[in-house]
This record gives sequence, C-alpha cells and structure tokens, in this order.
Amino acid sequence: MTIQLGILLSLLCALATNVGFLLKHRGANAAPDVSLKHPLCSAIGLFRSKWFALGMVVALVAWSLHVAALALAPLSLVQAVISGGLVFLTVLAERFFGFTVGTRQWAGVGLTALGLVLLAATLPHGGGAHSNYSMAAMIAFESALLVIGTLLVLSPKLGSHEHHGVMLGMAAGILFGVSDVAIKALTGPVGDVGVAGLVSPWLLTCILASVIAFFACARGLQKGEAVPVITLTSAAANVTAISGGILVFGDPMPSDPVGIVLQSFAFVLVIVAAALTPAPLRAARAEA
Repeated sequence: MTIQLGILLSLLCALATNVGFLLKHRGANAAPDVSLKHPLCSAIGLFRSKWFALGMVVALVAWSLHVAALALAPLSLVQAVISGGLVFLTVLAERFFGFTVGTRQWAGVGLTALGLVLLAATLPHGGGAHSNYSMAAMIAFESALLVIGTLLVLSPKLGSHEHHGVMLGMAAGILFGVSDVAIKALTGPVGDVGVAGLVSPWLLTCILASVIAFFACARGLQKGEAVPVITLTSAAANVTAISGGILVFGDPMPSDPVGIVLQSFAFVLVIVAAALTPAPLRAARAEA
C-alpha cells in the first residue's frame, strides 16, 4: 500500500510540475534576461513576473509531493511515473497554452501508457522504499553529473540561440536529477532522527544543484521554445534519477529473465515516450 501511495503522489507531482513549467515559461519571457553574472538581479526580475511567481508556487507544491513520493517508493519507480506525466504537458499545452499536438505526440501518449502498465505489472513486491546506498557510488554519481551539468550551463558555445535554450534545459534536468538523488539519500536519516538528519553533505549538494538548475531552466525557457525545453529538462531529470535509483540505491529489477526484459523494455518505453510525446508545434506564443 505504501508503494501505491507513492505512485499516486508521483502522478500528482507530474501534473503540478508541468503546470508549473508552463506558467514559468510565460513569466520568464516577460522578465529581463537571466544572467549568471547577476544572479540576485535575475532572480528579482523573474519573481516580479506574476506568472513566474505563480509557477514557482505550483513547482513548490510539486516538489513537496515529490519528496513525499520518494519517502514511500523506490526512486526509479517514482521517476518512471513522473516521466509518464509528460502526457499532462501535451494536453495542457494544447488546451490551455496555444500548442497543436500531432499524431507523433499522441503516439507518445500510447507508449507512455504501455510503459507504465508494463512497469507496474513487473514491479517486484519486496522492493520497499529504502534509502540505503553505496557511499562510493553516491559520491561518484553525484560528483560526475554535478560537474557535467554545471559545464553545460557555463559553456558559451552550445550552438545557435534556440539550440542553446534546449541545451540549458538538458543541463537543468541533469542537475534536478542530481538534487532528486540527494533528496532520496536524505529521506532515510530524516526518517530515523528527524531534522538532525539534514546535517549531511547531500543537503548541500541538493541546494547547489537546485540553484544552478533554477537559473539554467529559466534562461533556457527564455532562449528556446517552451515545449522542447520542458521536454528535455524533464527527460534528463528522469533519466538521471532513474539511473541513480538503480546504480546508487540498488532499486530492484525482476529476477526472472522475462521480467527483466519486460521491465527494461518498460523503462525504455517511458523514456522514449518522454522524448516523443511533448514536441507539439507552437500554434501561438503565450502572452505574459
């Protein structure tokens, strides 16, 4: 029952996350350009936009749901369900934010549904929601991806204007994934000893990754089209966190060959669908 509740919270998190992203896109395009050289002024400029501020409130709700889901279910499962939530982005973008969704995107919806059904059917019942991890694997995983994400943000040669926006979205997604893995590591100590469990290097890792990702995501939304940037941000975050769940926390895979193939295929379907589903053509630029 605990894992099922974690899945439900993950779905609600996915819905809130995509609403927040779309609201932040409106707000970011009404705000002054984000500059990492002037982070305080950039942050003030963003929050002066009512749409961006509202998007951040919704994102905070999504983050709270995410933390609760991570405390109840395995990291890789939580992220797989959230990645399926890109279906929400497609529907919301078409109905409320001026996008046209084509056959390719609806095919992505079907792949997502199939992937989640396979994932639920092949999930081992004894996996639990533990937060035990290999210290060596944790340090290597978090350090490597924190460096990669930061280099992508700071690199001045990421291609054309719009291409740069998409690359910033990918960097933000990687860093959000780093933050998710750190949060999962904190859920165990906090559950055991309370607030004192936050005294950990993983809290600092979470904060650092989140701050860099915040500015990278906002600038990416300013420089690129909303849906491609949001898509790549979400996909990169999900792939990073799912990988962390398996490599760092040892999230279970089925023990029988058929189950291994089906669950592996389910993860592939969800990830492919995340890349395929929300790439609708822009029908009209949202007005701030």
